Amino acid sequence: MNTDQFISSLTRDVRRVPRRALAQRIGGGIAGGAVVTLVLVTVLLGVRPDLHVAMHGFAFWMKWTYTISLGVGAVFAVARPSRPTPSSLRGAWLLAVPVLLLAGIGIGELATTPYKDWLAMWLGQSWKVCPWLVLSLSMPIFVGLLWSFRRMAPTRLRAAGAAAGLAAGAWAATIYCLHCPEVSAIFVLTWYSLGILLAAGIGALVGPRLLRW
Repeated sequence: MNTDQFISSLTRDVRRVPRRALAQRIGGGIAGGAVVTLVLVTVLLGVRPDLHVAMHGFAFWMKWTYTISLGVGAVFAVARPSRPTPSSLRGAWLLAVPVLLLAGIGIGELATTPYKDWLAMWLGQSWKVCPWLVLSLSMPIFVGLLWSFRRMAPTRLRAAGAAAGLAAGAWAATIYCLHCPEVSAIFVLTWYSLGILLAAGIGALVGPRLLRW
């Protein structure tokens, strides 16, 4: 048996993978974890009582635009290292776009706010717990993405773990907005982003161990 015949014999009974299998797998992992995170926010933290009013204001959509933009960008970043094929993370620089836009809004806020009020605007009322809540709420989504990755045979395990943590943190922050009453762009830029980065850092640490196949 020559090489071509041997390869043909190995691949003869391999089922064709649906074109959307990757998207469905990642989407399923995120959706499953997001349901758990939503339940945790609703039961343990509570949805803010003025949510209906808040959704008519700029601050709420500013936060959601930021976290959803990071979440969508992170999902694309997740898709690249999740496959056992050579891939580049050069497109990850696009994640800087929502960060820079929010920074611009924050600078505008500072410019129109008296200097003596800057610290209160930056710290808000929940800066001590916000990053840790985002990190904790990201764990169900992170577990869902790990479940997705285990069937995709990633080879860049640290990058895959970091991307999964980043996506989990961003979508957890999106759900956390249903509870969080903070309205300052500089608060969101600092403390939301810190929670998301902590999730990405943990993903990078545990990725090589949990995604090994």
